[in-house]
Amino acid sequence: MSWGIDLGTSGRLLDGWRDWLLARKGEESSRMWIPLVLEDAFPGTGIWHWTHLTTQEQQQHAFDHLFILLIAFLSERDAA
Repeated sequence: MSWGIDLGTSGRLLDGWRDWLLARKGEESSRMWIPLVLEDAFPGTGIWHWTHLTTQEQQQHAFDHLFILLIAFLSERDAA
């Protein structure tokens, strides 16, 4: 399933994104990339779906964390 900018670039912008997230996590998962990002942003809390974000602070943290991870992924991928 593609979302937003990934869809607009025929799925090419985020090539390897989910695999990169799984490699960081060091384990396998059948989840899509969104819950993987949320699990990374809120380790050990059981937050893995956007509806679990009940405060503006949690939403902001998830948003910020997504872009930190995305920038790291793109930088690492482009350096290779």
